[in-house]
Amino acid sequence: MIWLNGALVEEHRAEVSALDHGLTVGDGVFETVKTVHGRTFALTRHLDRLARSAAGLGLPEPDLEQVRKGVEAVTAANPAPLGRLRITYTGGLGPLGSDRLDTPPTLVIALGATAPRPDTTAAATVEWTRNERAATAGLKTTSYAENVIALAHAHRLGASEALFPNTVGALCEGTGSNVFVVLGGKLLTPPLASGCLAGVTRALVLDWCDGEEADLPIEVLQQAEEVFLTSTLRDVQAVSRIDDRVLGDAPGPVTARAMAAFTARSAADTDPR
Repeated sequence: MIWLNGALVEEHRAEVSALDHGLTVGDGVFETVKTVHGRTFALTRHLDRLARSAAGLGLPEPDLEQVRKGVEAVTAANPAPLGRLRITYTGGLGPLGSDRLDTPPTLVIALGATAPRPDTTAAATVEWTRNERAATAGLKTTSYAENVIALAHAHRLGASEALFPNTVGALCEGTGSNVFVVLGGKLLTPPLASGCLAGVTRALVLDWCDGEEADLPIEVLQQAEEVFLTSTLRDVQAVSRIDDRVLGDAPGPVTARAMAAFTARSAADTDPR
């Protein structure tokens, strides 16, 4: 069952116009929320970011109470042991170009079952860059084509994630994750000014694990003692290989502590503010 513009409908009846601006030009924003047996994690933080992304893209302010109503309906209809809840909010009907019409936005909420992630993974760096000065920098938009290309490249190299530098050669983020490194025992991650997304899990790890923001060259990935990724469905995931570099016995001690802390804190509070 899928929530579409105010009502639950069966998947095969959940139809969006071929002229929806989210489809024709990627004029939309989204959130991915983890669910465990029908319960969402950090929903308030995700909805706050949805509203920020919508404002940054110039979309009408979403009715977050209506979004919550849809989330509750979808999770009740799809109580998967572990689920990926996707909230998509677009500009609605539009012309076949970048201009907008004065039409209501489209809201789609869907949930699919997913498998737990392994504790370790491999990552690959890519030559393409994030533009930290782009109009959409830091917004979670539906324009994900460059992520599709980069992730396919990583998969060809036997990795589950691709890591981007920004235009000045600083470490930025993955296609769907934030990246942390351990240097001299310190837990560091790129600042938001690097162009990375303000990840919900990233923010919680910074708060719960004494992490710090720091400008880091992309080459830090070849020097760091430990590296891990964070995202809604990864939580904290150790990186055991980056390109051709193998990182010892991942997860290392700092990463292991972060994994344990995140597991414990997220279990104790499913909607941390």
